[in-house]
Amino acid sequence: MGLTSDKVLALAVLSAVGLFVGTVWLWPRLARRGWRAVSGRVGLLFSTQLALFMAVGLGANQAFGFYASWADLFGQEKDQGVVVDHTPERGPLRVVDTRRVPGAASSSPPLGGQIQKVDIVGRTSHIATPAFVYLPPEYFQPEYRTRRFPAAVVLTGYPGTAQALVDKLDYPRTAARLAAQGRMEPMILVMMRPTVAPPRDTECVDIPGGPQTETFFAADLPEAVNSHYRVGGGPGSWGIIGDSTGGYCALKLAMHHPKVYAAGAGLSAYYNAPIDATTGDLFQGDEELRNRANLWWYLKHMPAPDTSLLVSSSKVGESNYKATLKFIERVKATKLTRISSIILESGGHNFNTWRREIPGTLEWMSGRLSGR
Repeated sequence: MGLTSDKVLALAVLSAVGLFVGTVWLWPRLARRGWRAVSGRVGLLFSTQLALFMAVGLGANQAFGFYASWADLFGQEKDQGVVVDHTPERGPLRVVDTRRVPGAASSSPPLGGQIQKVDIVGRTSHIATPAFVYLPPEYFQPEYRTRRFPAAVVLTGYPGTAQALVDKLDYPRTAARLAAQGRMEPMILVMMRPTVAPPRDTECVDIPGGPQTETFFAADLPEAVNSHYRVGGGPGSWGIIGDSTGGYCALKLAMHHPKVYAAGAGLSAYYNAPIDATTGDLFQGDEELRNRANLWWYLKHMPAPDTSLLVSSSKVGESNYKATLKFIERVKATKLTRISSIILESGGHNFNTWRREIPGTLEWMSGRLSGR
């Protein structure tokens, strides 16, 4: 049974309840002195606490999508996502599965849209990674057969799972609802992890001698998607959205590559790439690369990018609140880069907060992209 299985969660909850009841029932028999009674009490308390911890942990993981599997949890996932044998004639994008949009009234694509699971191979970076592509109902309707659609890359945090963007953060269902209400234009969503070389957190950096993650997102990914879907070819056709680590990546990619991404939205983002046990040495002593990954440095020392940015935070519950206000003022001072924000009164660094921000973010993104 998988880490995210409902059966595993139910078994953990039942075990915790059973051990709690057993502790209450057996406690009078163990309320004596002696090593056997003491050992029994310690064993029951320890087992009950462990079962409760596992139940809460599994529930939190299901809600927030921290880990996708047991191997991911225990750091045993070693696949680096680098292509060794690539068959050019197969193309850089391959559809491996299709499914209905959660909550859609119909499973028919012209009525309810469709989610396609795809494998993407970077022509330049040689990075291979899965993704989910949301195609709106209009994409399949005869009257739109010649129309090209705007597209937005949607990134999770680290470690995150792409599935959580579909099932937990409800991006496809929200986009379909907003389009049906006339609050946004139909849009293609490319949903994936920024962790394209798991288990390493590359922070969307082209690591010297390592994964060329920025190149993948700035060049390979749009090229692969454009080769398979009817995405607009103009400079304002692509946007990028992310939360947490994905939010940092979204802002950085929009700033570094404004001719590719006309808009970037960072939900609960930070503004400089961290160096820790999950990232390793991202820059290998390259000071220029280190500086470019620092958005504060970039705003001060590089020409202002002609792009639109959206940042979000909460007055209570988010650690990036003051930094976000400072970032807004820095961007406003450039005069060229456009900046918008969503500031909640309260909200933590979690799915519930991002679900409150996603509708406004998608509307904002739609107003800045074109499918021409």
